[in-house]
Amino acid sequence: MVKGKSGFKLETCARANIFALQPYRCARDDYKDNGTNILLDANENAFGPSLILDETGSLAIKELNGTTNGLPNGERPRIDLSGLNRYPDPHQIELKNLFCDLRNTNSHTTRTLKPENLFVGVGSDEVIDAVLRCFCVPGHDKILTCPPTYGMYAVSAQVNDLEIVKVPLDATNAFTLRPEAINEALSSDSSIKAVYLCCPGNPTGSLVAKADVQRVLEHPTWNGVVVLDEAYIDYAPEGQSLAQWVTEWPNLIVMQTLSKAFGLAGIRFGAAFASPPVAGLLNNLKAPYNISSSTSTLASMALQPKSLEVMRSNRTRTILQRERMLQELPRIPGIGRFVGGTASNFLLLEILDKPRSQDGKASNETALAVYERLAETKGVVVRFRGKEHGCTGCLRITVGTEKEVDRMLAEIGVVLKNMYQEKPDINSNKEEERKEMAANDVVA
Repeated sequence: MVKGKSGFKLETCARANIFALQPYRCARDDYKDNGTNILLDANENAFGPSLILDETGSLAIKELNGTTNGLPNGERPRIDLSGLNRYPDPHQIELKNLFCDLRNTNSHTTRTLKPENLFVGVGSDEVIDAVLRCFCVPGHDKILTCPPTYGMYAVSAQVNDLEIVKVPLDATNAFTLRPEAINEALSSDSSIKAVYLCCPGNPTGSLVAKADVQRVLEHPTWNGVVVLDEAYIDYAPEGQSLAQWVTEWPNLIVMQTLSKAFGLAGIRFGAAFASPPVAGLLNNLKAPYNISSSTSTLASMALQPKSLEVMRSNRTRTILQRERMLQELPRIPGIGRFVGGTASNFLLLEILDKPRSQDGKASNETALAVYERLAETKGVVVRFRGKEHGCTGCLRITVGTEKEVDRMLAEIGVVLKNMYQEKPDINSNKEEERKEMAANDVVA
């Protein structure tokens, strides 16, 4: 059959902002898990999922004090494969109850979270996108972010054809929020419909003060929502989560995930706590069966009492290794300051162009070279963040297991020592700039 001539032109048929999108780059695009690499670049939980597993990595089926995986009455945990021909539960009420029970701590209010306060999605990424689709008109409205911050806010804004107003964190004061500057921006631009805050921050690891969040929530004329991303909240000190606070503030949305402290990045489960009217809108616009049966089952298991014990045990082990990294990394010549806070499962630190004893300065060129050599010659993958606001010369290193931290400490010391001895010719030319931007643009 001879084809007729078509008038189709992709570049004019597709939405202009979508056609202009650069491919989304994530942590596994550059360096993959080949069985020998140590992956300290995506802030995953190195100690594994918060489930009761046997020695083979399968769900345990033996009784544990009358329960298995925290399930009552000795019920055996299982994913019902015979039921996969049926669509999953579109409402997830039982799962939502479990998540609400976890966050009803009464640390900031005695009002109780209920399932009608929850929207659940495919990781936090769906939540980020859902909020934008709910509140922002494409090509007209804007969002406000506070760099350095999680790159997915910008990716989702570009997909939704929204401009970004940036109010940087105070890099001279441990990356604290600047609520006065935020409120000034909100007062001057009514098209800003959402403010994205990250607590603990990524890549900073810093906490956002509750009083600063309240100052933005109390803006007298701004009509928009504050979105507080608490992906790493379980690594922060107890009582930091403001999830329950959505019962007090109708313009507050708090995002959480099971990908970090719960060690379940592979099931892609995220949630948004909000007032019932806001949660209702988010639930109205989602796909009807967005949470799979297997994800729902595993998430429910992770929120059972015995699995929560596993999560808290792994959190303790993570914090122990984090404290060890805080003590031992500064002993390595060429490691500079820790930048930001320590309330997460990663640290942000400077790499110097020469040892501190020789008055070394934070250097993007040296940090990028260390990042590349660690990954390509030592199999230790970290994250370059030197192009972010206030992060010159910085690497972000996820806290690993004891053995992983052993290897990371040894290898980064060797790489720095060799580089200083070789005195490589590193120049700030166009190719160096391109490589730095490429390494920094990974969203993780």
